[in-house]
Amino acid sequence: MTPTRGISVSGVSKRFGDNQVVDDVTLGAGAGSLTYLLGPNGAGKTTVLRMIAGLTTPDAGIITVDGCRLRDFAQVKRAVGFGLNPFAHNPKHSARQHLRWQARLGGIPLTDADRVLDLVGLGSVSGRLTGRFSYGMLQRLGIATALLGDPRCVVLDEPANGLDVEGTLWLRELFGTLTTRGKSLLVASHSLSEVEITADRIIIMGKGRILTDADRDEVLALGTGPRRLESAYVEITRTSVDYVGGGSSR
Repeated sequence: MTPTRGISVSGVSKRFGDNQVVDDVTLGAGAGSLTYLLGPNGAGKTTVLRMIAGLTTPDAGIITVDGCRLRDFAQVKRAVGFGLNPFAHNPKHSARQHLRWQARLGGIPLTDADRVLDLVGLGSVSGRLTGRFSYGMLQRLGIATALLGDPRCVVLDEPANGLDVEGTLWLRELFGTLTTRGKSLLVASHSLSEVEITADRIIIMGKGRILTDADRDEVLALGTGPRRLESAYVEITRTSVDYVGGGSSR
C-alpha cells in the first residue's frame, strides 16, 4: 500500500556489502492510521525507518511524505517527526535543554519544547539531567522529540521498550489521540499484545522483504487460539528466522 497522504515507500532496496538488508520493499502508512512494522531481528525494519528519516540512502526506490521527498520540505519537522534512538541525547542536558536544542535545529519555536514535555508526561522533570533518566523516561523524551513541531507523520522505533504498565497505557492513549487528529503513524514493534489491540494496519517483514501487509483484522484471521496475532506472526515468519530456540523440556 502506497498512500498519497502519509508515508510512502516504493520499491526500496539497500545492500551493505554482500548483505541485501532490504529487498524491493513497498509499504505505506496512511493519514489517520496506526501502521505497525513487525519482523524478526535482522528483518530490515530499522534500515527501512532510517531510510525514511534520510539517515541511510537507499540503493533503489522512492520514499515520500505526503507525496514529497524530505529535501523538498522547508521545515521537515512540520511534515514528519522521528523517534529512532532514545539514547541520542547529551546526558549533561536537561530534558528541556535537549528539546529546545532539537527545536532550534528544526526551526521550531522554543516554546514547543514545553508543550511536548507536558504531552509525554515529563513536564514535572523537565529540569532534570537526561543522564539521570530511566529507560522509560528516555523513551518518552524520544517520543517528545518526534512530536516537536506537531508533524503530520510520526515514525517510531520500538517506543514501548522500557515502559511500565502505566507507560504502556499512556502510549496506547497517545497513539489514539494522534490518529484521531489525522496523523500518520509508522511504528516498529515487538510488542505483539499492544499491536493486536491498537493497530489499524500490520506489515510484517522477513529477511528484507515484505511478508504480509494487511489490515489488522485480516492478519488476525490468519491466527488461531487466544493469541491470534502471535500465532499468525509465528506462521508468517517461520521461514524468515535464522535461529530457533530449543529450551523446551518434556
